[in-house]
Amino acid sequence: MPRSRRVRVTDRSRRRDRHGRGLRSSAAGPHLPFLRTRVELFDDLVAETADHLRELWPDELADVAFEVAGLPAAPDASSVERWRVDRTARTVVLYRLPIERLSHVPEARRAADPEWQHRVLVEGWVLQAVGDLLGKDPWDLSPDRWRDR
Repeated sequence: MPRSRRVRVTDRSRRRDRHGRGLRSSAAGPHLPFLRTRVELFDDLVAETADHLRELWPDELADVAFEVAGLPAAPDASSVERWRVDRTARTVVLYRLPIERLSHVPEARRAADPEWQHRVLVEGWVLQAVGDLLGKDPWDLSPDRWRDR
């Protein structure tokens, strides 16, 4: 699945080279595909959702840049941001750790499929951030997004 060019990772290295020893080898061996990490999965979900919204709202989101960061640079003491919107620069920054670790899903709404639950969680926060940018209700941006499930 190709990664969207308009979703940029802001604050982490894309390669691991501890102590100058080079990259680690695959734990599964050369004959199996690499495993997708939680970070890569989050980046892909944000990119897919951004592409979906750009198809629905091409004029409003044509010049919007989506970014993914681990945590806010200057966290607020009273609350933790899940996203930041800069209307002048037309950027939306989504913070992975607060979204994944601090978002509470009520017991009654937990799905039997945890991958689906994670997708809905991430897409919901992307919709809220874009709704904040455009000044629209998030449910109005993509009302039929999860209807086929």
